[in-house]
Amino acid sequence: MTAILRDIITPWLLLIGLCGLIFWQSSGPLPPATPSLPGLDKLAHAAVYALLAWLAARAFATLPWKAHAGLIPWVAAIFAAFYGLSDEVHQLFVPGRSGDVWDLVADSVGAAGGALFYHRRALPHNRG
Repeated sequence: MTAILRDIITPWLLLIGLCGLIFWQSSGPLPPATPSLPGLDKLAHAAVYALLAWLAARAFATLPWKAHAGLIPWVAAIFAAFYGLSDEVHQLFVPGRSGDVWDLVADSVGAAGGALFYHRRALPHNRG
C-alpha cells in the first residue's frame, strides 16, 4: 500500500491540490498588496504553471501508456496551458478580477518549461 500511495496516489493528489489552490486564489479579488516590480506577476504565473505541468506529467506517468512515455510532457504542457486558459476565463466572472492574455502567455511559457524540465529529468531515455 505504501508504494501505491507514493507512486500513484500522491502525484494525483498534488496535481489536484495545486489546481484547487489556483482556482481558490483566483476566485477572490486581487490581494491588496500586489508586487510593484514590473513583470513579477508574470514570473509568478510562469513559475506556478511550470510546477503545474511538472505535477501533471508526474501524475500522467502513472497511467498505463508507458509505450508512449514521450507524449507525457506534451500532454502535461497542453493540460497546464488549458488550465491557465480556463483560469483566465474564470476570472472574467469574478468581481474585481479580469482575464489577461499576457497572464495566459506567462502560464503557457511556464507550462512548456515545466514539461521540458520533466522531459529532461524524468524520462528514462534522458538518464545515464
